[in-house]
Amino acid sequence: MDKLGQSTDTILMIRPVRFRMNEQTAVNNYYQKVLDGLSSNEVQEKALKEFDDFVEKLRLKGVNVIVVNDTSDPDTPDSIFPNNWISFHDDGRIGLYPMFAENRRLERRSDIIETLRADFNVSALVDFTEFEASDVFLEGTGSMILDRPNKIVYAAMSERTQEPPLNEFCEAFGYEAVKFIANQDVDGKRLPIYHTNVMMCVADEFAILCTDSIDVQDERKAVTDKLETTGKEIIAISEDQKHRFAGNMLQVRSEDGKIYLVMSGAAYQSLNEDQISRIEKYCPIIHSSLDTIEALGGGSARCMMAEVFLPKK
Repeated sequence: MDKLGQSTDTILMIRPVRFRMNEQTAVNNYYQKVLDGLSSNEVQEKALKEFDDFVEKLRLKGVNVIVVNDTSDPDTPDSIFPNNWISFHDDGRIGLYPMFAENRRLERRSDIIETLRADFNVSALVDFTEFEASDVFLEGTGSMILDRPNKIVYAAMSERTQEPPLNEFCEAFGYEAVKFIANQDVDGKRLPIYHTNVMMCVADEFAILCTDSIDVQDERKAVTDKLETTGKEIIAISEDQKHRFAGNMLQVRSEDGKIYLVMSGAAYQSLNEDQISRIEKYCPIIHSSLDTIEALGGGSARCMMAEVFLPKK
């Protein structure tokens, strides 16, 4: 693992047992959709197949995927998105985050951390969850796009991404915050996007960014200037492409050091030839169908992967 880089060869993923649409997150996740005509068992079966196929594609490319099975009790319909409650850092620290939906707080599992301790050095837990008592939230690397080598965090402020815990994260981990508002059209209104990682992705040498979702010109310029001064080529996506999860991507690497950009099948199909060629100038693309997970969960490929940067034993 290149501890100084933007990508890791090790990913934690949670295999679902009772995946379904989470009514507690639907209040401000405008990407979630109701799929009529599917029983709860059919939803779970479809999500499980999408999950297993995705893991297999990553492993075939040499990415080390640590799969942990979810438990049927407590009820955690969004457990498939672990990057919101935990983050792993190359100094051995682990971040734990305050979650907006009460039933998502049940996803935090100490046994997962203990499993990782077997192969990785864990130096400390940095726990931000006390903010939940004040109804203040910061949902991990859903809320924060980390440029790890440059110690910059890009954060679209929303109900789920709030300044007090973001400022504490920056102080604890030594990051500079680039804060802005990213909006989308909902019933004729411009409302905040719930997670930053649906509208941008930062890779080693490039960034995927839905510039049109940043309505305030000064904020848009601050984001693009910071990306450009840190040497990133900006590959812009449209709001329609963002809605098809073209911003929800993650750069990973194989155990032999080859870099890939990972996304869903829907995200890939939304891209035009120029965007694909600009990405592939830097790295090949891995894409996998996640249609059920995207529709009911309102999250996509990046949300399913918690990057493990912990030092290996």
